[in-house]
Amino acid sequence: MNGFRASRRARIAAAFALLPLFSCAIAAVAAEAGKIDFYPVDNPPKGMTLPFSEAVHAGDMLYLAGMIGTDASGKLAAGGIKPEAKQTMDNIAASLKKHGASIDRLVQCTVALADMADWPAFNEVYRGYFKEHFPARMAYGANGLALGARVEVQCNAYVGSR
Repeated sequence: MNGFRASRRARIAAAFALLPLFSCAIAAVAAEAGKIDFYPVDNPPKGMTLPFSEAVHAGDMLYLAGMIGTDASGKLAAGGIKPEAKQTMDNIAASLKKHGASIDRLVQCTVALADMADWPAFNEVYRGYFKEHFPARMAYGANGLALGARVEVQCNAYVGSR
């Protein structure tokens, strides 16, 4: 019995001796996990200060702000829901690339449509951006979107450790 007690005491002492090493490792992981990077909107419309970030990188995730189908000049793509949906998805792909991700890393998207009757046309465009899987998604009808857009899409991507 004494051998067991001595052995148990030795194991407990060894565990306590390693505690500072484990604490440092846990603190390093926690510090990295707690790091959040906010990326401001590049080139907002002239004279506007937008009260949101284009993207936020927190842990293994990249959260994108909602995107609409504006071109480089800030104007909505002309021609209705399909060209606007395509421009929206192209904007999402460009933002993902800028922040070290890609469409195939999307895990979730939320779609706001000014008119739910546009859902089939939006889906036709959306489907073309995915090769192997579709992210989890929801869609809803909205009574007005920024700049009179017909569609706005917000997505989250898994990017892994930094």
